[in-house]
Amino acid sequence: MNRISTVFERPGHKALIAYVTVGYPSVEATLEVVPLLARNGCDIVELGIPFSDPLADGATIQHASFRALQNGVTPELCLELAAKLGGEVQTPLVFMSYFNPLLSYGLERFCSKCAAAGVGGLIIPDLPPEEGEGLDKAAARNGLDLIYLLAPTSTVERVSLVAERSSGFIYLVSEAGVTGARDSLPEGLEGFVGRVRAVARQPLCVGFGISTAEQAGRVARVADGVIVGSQLIKLMEADASLARVAEFAAELRRALDREEGVQASSGSSL
Repeated sequence: MNRISTVFERPGHKALIAYVTVGYPSVEATLEVVPLLARNGCDIVELGIPFSDPLADGATIQHASFRALQNGVTPELCLELAAKLGGEVQTPLVFMSYFNPLLSYGLERFCSKCAAAGVGGLIIPDLPPEEGEGLDKAAARNGLDLIYLLAPTSTVERVSLVAERSSGFIYLVSEAGVTGARDSLPEGLEGFVGRVRAVARQPLCVGFGISTAEQAGRVARVADGVIVGSQLIKLMEADASLARVAEFAAELRRALDREEGVQASSGSSL
């Protein structure tokens, strides 16, 4: 298993985390795009398990999830593909799923199979930490990180609870709402990250709405990682050769490396 913690061991390194929906636009595309993202600077790849009611996702990922389900993608197939990809790339793989498919599969059984497949962690956007004890324990028994989410609207109590429970990193939602590429990021993003950093010891990674290298650079000034999903899905739709996906990932990597270099030269640390 490639551990998420290794990504953040290098001081000041800015993690690039990519999301893809498993089986969209095809199973073959998933097997091709994950190694491509790894080659172009992605530190972690989130494998989205398609679900019929993806309430945290915007139109782009909803459509991808629907198409993947039509393609016959199941949690069992996602596990098989993760095992195959884990044998090809050193990049840590994380499953992003809603809670219902895991509950239906069986929490302990699913976590055990994740560990066997080389998956390093789980992100469950509809699982609040107050209700996560069962999955917390199953994940811990199988050496998986369980990554919780926080939004700018999260209370002080919720921030403290997530800081206590989350492992690997904490997923910060840039603004309340659903996933999807946006023209700009909220003005209060820096304050939100700073508020969580005052409490949490884990690396902080920001997602939802990041669609340009400029936005990624802004996030990297205050956070430890940048999560990009919808824009990658759009580029996969637009270019079946995946050349635009590779170019975009490399562009994001350069933006994060520049920010890392600026912070290193100024002697700042987060």
